[in-house]
Amino acid sequence: MSEARRQFRMPPRALVLSLVSVSVVSILTFAVSRAVTTTSTPVTAKQAARPPRPALTSGEEAYMRAMWPIHGDVERSLMRASLGQIFYKTRDLSRDELKIRMEQALLTYRGAETRIRTLEPPASLRNDHEQYLAAVGLFQQAAVEALKMFKDGREDHLLAAYPKSQEGSDKIREVGGKFWPNEFPPN
Repeated sequence: MSEARRQFRMPPRALVLSLVSVSVVSILTFAVSRAVTTTSTPVTAKQAARPPRPALTSGEEAYMRAMWPIHGDVERSLMRASLGQIFYKTRDLSRDELKIRMEQALLTYRGAETRIRTLEPPASLRNDHEQYLAAVGLFQQAAVEALKMFKDGREDHLLAAYPKSQEGSDKIREVGGKFWPNEFPPN
């Protein structure tokens, strides 16, 4: 019997190759069977009931086009300031570099406020215009609060600035979702 076992014994390299081959074939078989048997997700009643977005008036479209570059500046500054604070806390950004980012963000927010105030929104977008302006104001307040850290050395100013920045972000996301619906994917 021991002679028979020796005849059927596989070298280790062949055994490993066989196991890997079987594993790959099994995974591919599973993936193909899932792809073949999985059907597309049916449209839910909520999706089907959502009416199409009404066409924009020329005034609404012109306003949104004018807002788009301002929005881009605000979003970039918000991202740079937020990431700067994170990198500072993880010691990947110096105190001086954070100060520069926060000062630049504040300048951007003030410039955005000035530019937004020059726009004349159509009546249908006046409330959204005011909400966006309020969000920019919150970003300014957050930046001013964060910059206090560089005067008195207390890092708790970053924590105090966070709620204002978050509230501003929520407002921007809400208004931006109306203006540019494909910019903010649903959660």
